[in-house]
Amino acid sequence: MRVFGVDPGLTRCGFGVVDGGPGRTVRPVAVDVLRTPVDADLAMRLLELSNAVEHWLDEYKPDVVAVERVFSQYNVRTAMGTAQAGGVVALAAARRNLPVTFHTPSEVKAAVTGSGRADKKQVTAMVTKLLGLKAAPKPADAADALALAICHLWRAPMRSRLEEAQARAAELARTHRARLAQAAARTTGGKTQ
Repeated sequence: MRVFGVDPGLTRCGFGVVDGGPGRTVRPVAVDVLRTPVDADLAMRLLELSNAVEHWLDEYKPDVVAVERVFSQYNVRTAMGTAQAGGVVALAAARRNLPVTFHTPSEVKAAVTGSGRADKKQVTAMVTKLLGLKAAPKPADAADALALAICHLWRAPMRSRLEEAQARAAELARTHRARLAQAAARTTGGKTQ
């Protein structure tokens, strides 16, 4: 499976593509950071981001897109820009019928380092080690994008099994309720009381 990981942002947006193999093997494909000028019009910055995302989707043909979920930030303006950038990415993927999964920062940190409270330095070090890179990806947005892709590769099978189990449980519950209703109807002779 090939995952396009995106650490969304307007000033810096990290892009990382990682291939997953048997077990937990991961292989880096590409990584970069898109920068847009802070003084540019918001619409033009979003258009530049959209064009870059479209190019990456065409170039690397991922199977799924993993985006960092805006969880909580003290700076509302930064949170808004991050959410807008994430929306642009999700829209581009949806146009290609690609699944999009949002992961919280703590999910990503836990998947890559084993601790949901790891700092950026720890995430970067583990991404470098896991992908066998000669140098750490810089800036941190690049490492975060790769970490998102790795997180998705490692968490997706578990999420799929959980969703299948929930669907089976819901179907069993529907079947059970239907049988109870039929038994109740037979007991009362089809009459409601």
